[in-house]
Amino acid sequence: MTMKQIRNFINGEYVASERTFDKTSPLTGEVIAKVHEADRAAVDKAVAAARAALNGPWSRMTVAERVEKLYAVADGINRRFDEFLAAECADTGKPVNIASHIDIPRGAANFKIFADVVKNVPSEFFEMSTPDGRGAINYGYRTPVGVIGVICPWNLPLLLMTWKVGPALACGDTVVVKPSEETPQTAALLGEVMNEAGIPPGVYNVVHGFGPNSAGEFVTSHPDVDAITFTGETRTGEVIMKAAAKGARPVSMEMGGKNAAIVFADCDFDAAIEGTLRSAFVNSGQVCLGTERVYVERPIFDKFVAELKRGIEGWKIGLPEDKTTDMGPLISKEHQEKVLSYYRLAVEEGATVVTGGGVPDMGAQYAKGSWIQPTIWTGLPETARVIKEEIFGPCCHIAPFDAEDEVVAKANDNVYGLSCAIWTRDVSRAHRVAQRMKVGISWVNSWFLRDLRTPFGGAKQSGIGREGGVHSLEFYTELKNVCIKL
Repeated sequence: MTMKQIRNFINGEYVASERTFDKTSPLTGEVIAKVHEADRAAVDKAVAAARAALNGPWSRMTVAERVEKLYAVADGINRRFDEFLAAECADTGKPVNIASHIDIPRGAANFKIFADVVKNVPSEFFEMSTPDGRGAINYGYRTPVGVIGVICPWNLPLLLMTWKVGPALACGDTVVVKPSEETPQTAALLGEVMNEAGIPPGVYNVVHGFGPNSAGEFVTSHPDVDAITFTGETRTGEVIMKAAAKGARPVSMEMGGKNAAIVFADCDFDAAIEGTLRSAFVNSGQVCLGTERVYVERPIFDKFVAELKRGIEGWKIGLPEDKTTDMGPLISKEHQEKVLSYYRLAVEEGATVVTGGGVPDMGAQYAKGSWIQPTIWTGLPETARVIKEEIFGPCCHIAPFDAEDEVVAKANDNVYGLSCAIWTRDVSRAHRVAQRMKVGISWVNSWFLRDLRTPFGGAKQSGIGREGGVHSLEFYTELKNVCIKL
């Protein structure tokens, strides 16, 4: 059987490289594809192609023409839904019942959403008086920033990549995408859809590789890349920011999180359990917005711990294609070892293991996969590393609290500030606590519910900037003022 080849997509064509690396299955540990690693010359070609398209056919299109093309891209993803689903599940190991309802539909929707935004966004207009009495007018005018470097994570590969590529293309920019080396397939497949939709060559480019001394570094340090947007861990984001400082290039960063859930005694108990199960364990806990710290008001603490334990122990760990699977493996053996190291650390720090804490037995065929048990702890002090550091696995610590001020202080006592979930029936308290949280998004009685027109991003070490709706335009366009003397 011929090994699958995943090539770079440059200037509308798939391009091979001399050097390749293995893409392994998170289910079995077996090699499922050879990925062509872009060298500096290949990245140079991709950036040059993006620049040529920016200054050529893409810039000459009207907004209406670009919108039509982006609608065609969305339709193309939906038309080839099963191919994208298969690629996403092969790369990540996530269940089809998750990827088919979230990843692929949102991947397509991101193009239509942002096409609609640019089609309908208003601009500023001011009249002013002048000493001669004739006056002047001022109006805002948006132009593309230019060539955007898009650095993508592996947890929601298509969704988070199109979340950036959609608004960039809608605003008239061109892109060079560096997907995670762990999840290269959907970004590569999207190149075919771009061609089918009539997107001019060079508008969308994909280069594969790693970070240091590879495609990631070559893109982020390239002098002809005008701006960089990134989703991933804070440590990598800091490196990219240093690279972007040369040339004073703008960055948009969504980085790490150590998100809290606050469960008050007056909550809808069943809804809080269901929401926390999803926020802590869906996608094997590999969600930047996921919950790793749960604070429960003392009167319902014991009941909550017992019910969350019962709930997660009812989840099925299994293969993606099995529609009864609730949770798949972690992305890689490397990440499995990282998460397991925190499982061991929690015990060393004095945690009570409520459930989980190890690796499930998936049988001989899948013994080399990246499987892990969902895990719940109690009993750790707030100073514990497991409480302070992002783990990015299917785990959470549950702690009791007695007062609102106490829990807000604990939830905010972290270097990260991405999101939180608040569970209460008290409307006044909901508003009060949500506004006090030092995060980019506060959910009340929900989790992962988003209107894509709203601003999204993190506070503190969780990120810089906001994307979503018109807020994306602040990054993907240059807003200039035109002043005309009458």
